[in-house]
Amino acid sequence: MTPRRLDRSVLADPPEGVAVPTYDRSRVRAGIVHFGVGGFHRAHQAMYLDRLMEQGEARDWGICGVGVLPHDERMRDVLAAQDFLYTLVVKHPDGTYEPRVIGSLVDYLFAPDDPGAVVERLASPEVRIVSLTITEGGYNFHHVTGEFDAGNPGVMADLEPGAVPRTVFGLVTEGLRRRRDRGIPPFTVMSCDNIQGNGEVAHRMFTAFARLRDPELADWIEQEVRFPSCMVDRITPATTDDDRAEVAERFGIADGWPVVCEPFTQWVLEDAFPLGRPPLQDAGVQLVEDVEPYELMKLRLLNASHQALCYFGYLAGYRLVHDVARDPLFARFLRAYMDEEGTPTLRPVPGIDLDDYKTQLVERFSNAEVRDTVPRLCAESSDRIPKWLLPVVRERLAAGAVPVRAIAVVASWARYAEAVDEQGQPIEVVDRLRDVLVETARRQHDEPLAFVENRALFGDLVDDERFRAAYLAVLESLHAKGARATLESLESGAGE
Repeated sequence: MTPRRLDRSVLADPPEGVAVPTYDRSRVRAGIVHFGVGGFHRAHQAMYLDRLMEQGEARDWGICGVGVLPHDERMRDVLAAQDFLYTLVVKHPDGTYEPRVIGSLVDYLFAPDDPGAVVERLASPEVRIVSLTITEGGYNFHHVTGEFDAGNPGVMADLEPGAVPRTVFGLVTEGLRRRRDRGIPPFTVMSCDNIQGNGEVAHRMFTAFARLRDPELADWIEQEVRFPSCMVDRITPATTDDDRAEVAERFGIADGWPVVCEPFTQWVLEDAFPLGRPPLQDAGVQLVEDVEPYELMKLRLLNASHQALCYFGYLAGYRLVHDVARDPLFARFLRAYMDEEGTPTLRPVPGIDLDDYKTQLVERFSNAEVRDTVPRLCAESSDRIPKWLLPVVRERLAAGAVPVRAIAVVASWARYAEAVDEQGQPIEVVDRLRDVLVETARRQHDEPLAFVENRALFGDLVDDERFRAAYLAVLESLHAKGARATLESLESGAGE
């Protein structure tokens, strides 16, 4: 079968077995502007909105996507050519594929093309929510102090008098300024990134930028703009050419940027939307007063466990996540980390059985159909480890315990960052701090603490003798015996 190019014509005559929107997309209005239209947003938030629209709800809560970074230009081109449609393929562990064309995304603006158009869309009364998946590093705060980085070159450029805004901070703040000046109530800013207290972090960072630009505007934002926190969860690997080919072959759709994901999805959201919100509860979203217990559960069990398996897994020769998770040695290590180190730092989570949750996590990691990659999990570690894993290390040390497995993960990152694997082959380290990380990691044969002496990432952990001893023992073992033998020693109790 010759695949058909995905556009609105497919909706009238869809390929067999492919679900498509039955609602009239021409009547959907964009009430949400979303920064960071990647795979996760399209597998998660956009899917929930599409689900509501299919139920006859939320037709005034369509999504206008915004791209800010140079690589977002390709997303602009693909989505525009497809009438902003894309295929979401849910891959079940039993080999069942569940395809659906998603219709909730109705427009896309690439900010470098026309920053003014983005600002005017933000200032439109029709827009009542601005949501964000700009990655953990997109919030521009110092990993240790938590302060806004006013020295960021993009931020500095946006703060120049009369500057045309280019960053998400400049664009959103200018949109809010125009709403204030025109007497339009402010939109709600909803962070959907994997950061503890993501709403509060967004609040502090956007207000800090505004204060540098206009203190009176910052005061208004502080008083008037709501920043609800939320926890989001769905494993969504990066789209590959194989995914595109599979969608074309299996479903007869030529989609330039489909999304594949696991069946599991969760969204726990603080209900704080002065201008209203979609009826998200009708699509399965949990609306709660306090997101933090769910947030910590996800960050310290799922996200930190991803870090626990990826560096050791890569060094042991694995490249697909399900292969690591199905290895009994790694599965034991993951569960022991979750039970003995991650879980003791959590508060009770309403409605969640943590034992079931942890068992389900290992099962989710083991889903061979998703084909999530180990290198994806290893990327941007300098934004992930300080936010997801180091809080566990600090809390356990403060409680008088030595979290040997969490510390071992830090050591495995340091070994991975040497950019050479155990067979002497190069590792492509993908990180905004790549040069610094690789340089310090390669010094650690002679200076074993060089990597963790980076106080901008690790703070004062290197001053704790218990941390140093556990870290050095694992790093030495990784160099002498390799990843697998090191894990075997850890799980047999050696070094504890």
